[in-house]
Amino acid sequence: MSRTGRRDVGAADALGLVLIAPAVIGLAILVVALGRGVDARAQVRSAAEAAAQAAAIERNAVDAAAAANGVARAMLVDDDACQDLEVVVRYPNAPAPDSGVSFGLVEVDLRCNVSDRGIEAVQSGARPESVTAVASVDFFRARRGP
Repeated sequence: MSRTGRRDVGAADALGLVLIAPAVIGLAILVVALGRGVDARAQVRSAAEAAAQAAAIERNAVDAAAAANGVARAMLVDDDACQDLEVVVRYPNAPAPDSGVSFGLVEVDLRCNVSDRGIEAVQSGARPESVTAVASVDFFRARRGP
């Protein structure tokens, strides 16, 4: 007991802080890591949806692939979100290749590796991410025209 008659709890408080601080720091790192992973997946999904919309308004498959690729690369410029980006455009119900883009659906697959830069303590290596987005092709836009 101290001179004032109260117990000295300073050592117990310091010991509690030493035991609890690493757990709190570890929990904070885990929350940041999970948040970065969710954010990277959301960015890839958003880029896939925008690329599908860009492909849907083009009149032919070559222009559609170029538009989808351009939009996806413009949206995913940050290496933390996506590395080694691959964009694949498909028309599930397409007619003959030389007849233009069919009205119906266009599918855009985005594949890339989501980086773990800054959170290496929690995760190791880049994680592959693959997202497929679908957009409807407007009948009047898909028809051959001048």
